[in-house]
Amino acid sequence: MKSRTLIQILLGVVIIGLIVWLYLSIMQPVKFDNEYSQRRVACAEKLKAIRTLEEAYKNTYGCYTGSFDTLFNRLMNEDSLRIVNKKINYEKIPEDVDINEMTESEAIKAGYKTLVTEYVNPIENLRTNKKLNLTNEEILNLRYVPYPTDKKYDFDLKAGFIEKSGYQMPVFECLVNMADLLSDLDEQLVINKLAELEQNHRFPGWKVGDMTQAITDGNFE
Repeated sequence: MKSRTLIQILLGVVIIGLIVWLYLSIMQPVKFDNEYSQRRVACAEKLKAIRTLEEAYKNTYGCYTGSFDTLFNRLMNEDSLRIVNKKINYEKIPEDVDINEMTESEAIKAGYKTLVTEYVNPIENLRTNKKLNLTNEEILNLRYVPYPTDKKYDFDLKAGFIEKSGYQMPVFECLVNMADLLSDLDEQLVINKLAELEQNHRFPGWKVGDMTQAITDGNFE
């Protein structure tokens, strides 16, 4: 009788163990996918903000920069950014003139449009135009990859020029490799994800821009 009871207890333990094992086997990939999606969103938000700053830098200095220190310091600490605004001088437009039918140069030559030069801080200009909604501290933290949370390392930022139709086109690229981003997760699941990306001919990470072509798209979009 005792042996039968012992066998029943052992069977119960085995059954419970199998149930737990099956649950974990099913839930682990689900949790991995949820974590993967969460990290994708976090990286995408930072990469889009970095792209906004790079575009502002290019509008100011005519090129991109591959240095976060340069990007932040020159945009945040420069006293001014030259912006040319085109304003219509309505008082000089006769009633029989439709300015919309004129080219910009014609309107300026006729005195219907004037060029006004303003000097504004680049970051404040982005905020005013609702293109950036970050504090200075948040801007300085854009350089850091959001995961893993126990590490602190930079996105990989590069910039340069490529030749296109006889012109030197400025380009930039900012990225994080998937292997680094997921380094604290289950090793086998990470290997499986990287193999899946390779099989589908997709870049194994998240990025904006490209060093081989003049685009600023993100592969997460």
